[in-house]
Amino acid sequence: MTKYLRECVMEQIDISRDVEDGEVQDIIRDNVIRLSREFYIGASERERMSREIFNSIRKLDIIQELVDDSRVTEIMVNGTENIYIEENGHIRQWEKRFTDKEKLENVIQQIVAKCNRTINESNPIVDCRLPENGSRVNIVLDPVALNGPAVTIRRFPDHPIDMKQLIRMGSISEACAEFLRDLVITGYNIFISGGTGSGKTTFLNALSEYIPSDERILTIEDSAELQIRGIGNLIRMETRNANVEGCNEIGIRDLIKTSLRMRPDRIIVGEVRGAEALDMLQALNTGHDGSLSTGHANSAQDMIARLETMVLMGMDMPLQAIRRQIASGVDIIIHLGRLRDGSRKVLEVCEVDGMRDGEVILHPLYVYEERGEKDGRIQGDLIRKDTLKNIGKLRAGGIRSATGEGS
Repeated sequence: MTKYLRECVMEQIDISRDVEDGEVQDIIRDNVIRLSREFYIGASERERMSREIFNSIRKLDIIQELVDDSRVTEIMVNGTENIYIEENGHIRQWEKRFTDKEKLENVIQQIVAKCNRTINESNPIVDCRLPENGSRVNIVLDPVALNGPAVTIRRFPDHPIDMKQLIRMGSISEACAEFLRDLVITGYNIFISGGTGSGKTTFLNALSEYIPSDERILTIEDSAELQIRGIGNLIRMETRNANVEGCNEIGIRDLIKTSLRMRPDRIIVGEVRGAEALDMLQALNTGHDGSLSTGHANSAQDMIARLETMVLMGMDMPLQAIRRQIASGVDIIIHLGRLRDGSRKVLEVCEVDGMRDGEVILHPLYVYEERGEKDGRIQGDLIRKDTLKNIGKLRAGGIRSATGEGS
């Protein structure tokens, strides 16, 4: 019956002009009312049918209700057969699915069109975001995706999670949060590492709240996800894919280079994942103190190795020169992790303590230590291991309390 109603609605929509959503909803309502006169259809069923038809025409079809559900943090469409969702830190299979490949492909084209991006067999991979709520979207088409089009949507909270909420959730201790606040205020360059789904972007958002409101901030991202608040002098930049001729692409490297001419106090790069690591390190080493970025890694030490590899992707230069750039440019590495109970924690806070014997040395300041499990939840504490050695920026900023003693 829903399929029949949808066909009736599509026949009545004037495709020769732009039709507003309200007009489409009126057409749907008239058809549902007409049908309800022939068959008894209750009010709740009429509302459900109207919503499903509108979502299939103007929204994201069956997954629209997942996008609208604040409890769902990840939506994973594996072809037409399976849809999985993450809710409260746990992944489960959803009971609905796309009835055919054409419906799924229509949804995909609708998503990329709103972001001014293109996806097809010659360009089968795209990263973008939903303009309605900023959710991150990754799409892979066949023949690259062997079991059909794959759509992964990372849904962010309607209201950004701040540091107070992270403390209440047990992701970080209050003492560590206060320590990091002083480091951000006084301009320490901080790198946030972690695996997929560990909360890097969320933590970067929370950390950015400590940036003084009178500074000029530039954010650079593949797809705009950061929600920087309280900064009036803020410039947000996003990469652009190549056009259909394969030209006019603007990547992270281009944006970092041009940002240096825009008089930033700090540069925030949403994620470093390739050759742009070299440009980011050069920015950190040319007076842009207090800059922030994130990267994928399994530990704080592994983040150093990843940065080395990413720099080598962009330029063939001696490893020792790369390590000197890292040692002088990055002050602090915060490593996040997702524990086996689904909770996200700060696992390490390390100071980059220069180089010794040709290696970048990390000095652990905070380390998360497990104490066991209770009611299926991991119990543990973020333990202070040592004091900060490089306190020059703290002293220059007039902050004494965060030099290590009593924090």
